[in-house]
Amino acid sequence: MISSAQPRLTAAPAPLSVISIKDIESAATRLKGVAIHTPLVENAALNELAGGRVMIKPECLQRTGSFKIRGAYNMMSRIEDRDAGVVAFSSGNHAQGVAAAGQLLGIETTIVMPSDAPRAKLDNTRKLGGKVVTYDRYTEDREAIARAIADERGSVVIPPFDHEQIIAGQGTVGLELADDLQAESIAPDQLFVCCGGGGLTSGTGLALRDRFPEAAVFTVEPEFFDDTARSLQTGTRQTIDESARSICDSILAPSPGEMTFALLKAMNAQGLVVNEDEVREAMRFAFRELKLVVEPGGAVALAAAMFRKAPAVDAVTVIVISGGNVDVEIFADVQTAAT
Repeated sequence: MISSAQPRLTAAPAPLSVISIKDIESAATRLKGVAIHTPLVENAALNELAGGRVMIKPECLQRTGSFKIRGAYNMMSRIEDRDAGVVAFSSGNHAQGVAAAGQLLGIETTIVMPSDAPRAKLDNTRKLGGKVVTYDRYTEDREAIARAIADERGSVVIPPFDHEQIIAGQGTVGLELADDLQAESIAPDQLFVCCGGGGLTSGTGLALRDRFPEAAVFTVEPEFFDDTARSLQTGTRQTIDESARSICDSILAPSPGEMTFALLKAMNAQGLVVNEDEVREAMRFAFRELKLVVEPGGAVALAAAMFRKAPAVDAVTVIVISGGNVDVEIFADVQTAAT
């Protein structure tokens, strides 16, 4: 029987003023030896397409194939009482990050995932020791399911983006970017980041702008899932149409997080949108020119650079390729399809 008690959290989300560069630096210390410091890559063909220098941060090369291990491990490593395990809800990349962190920390993990998630993400989550509970993404509430499970077991809930420790962990991407850019004496004009709920964009933007305060921050989303772009335009959190569909399974959050949106607003972020033909072309370009396997949701920032979605001319653009977890069949279809 499910009790009426609330699921345990390590701490309630802190006020926005507490989320600072110090939190991200603390996360970096915890992630040392766990997260891979992914490289900064430049490609002449991409520079020509974009009309300026583009520096690529390929988090598809990260442990579990996406940036998500950063936030998950940062939060889970702070849990003192680990006996009741953790519960998460995810379309797949956060699921793998949570399962991998649990494996490293000796914490039992349960993840609520959509039944139509890419097979590779479902299989890899299970291989990493995660117990998968599936649901219908169009008719059921994944967060309610996860919190009911956590309530019954007394588990800690590990949210995918809207928590200070998750945001701080994802922000270590920005710390690495800042270090590598400074080492190359490169000052970025703008940052493009794939955006679902906004944890990666807000954390990375916060860290990068600590060193490069003039850099403009852009979220990038697929068409019909441009809730963050519309939220930034209107100043209030917007949601997507329930009938919307996209190939970009990893970034289909229905609205930006409360904390992530406030952070993005504070840094005057702007939203960019790409269509699915542009996403597919970016996936083909990444494989052909960069020798990278990139999933659809992980390719949107690359697509924004390739198709010059921001108005800046001859700019130095930093992009984050957020993940590379894609089913073989979908990837093959994209690569062989006519442009």
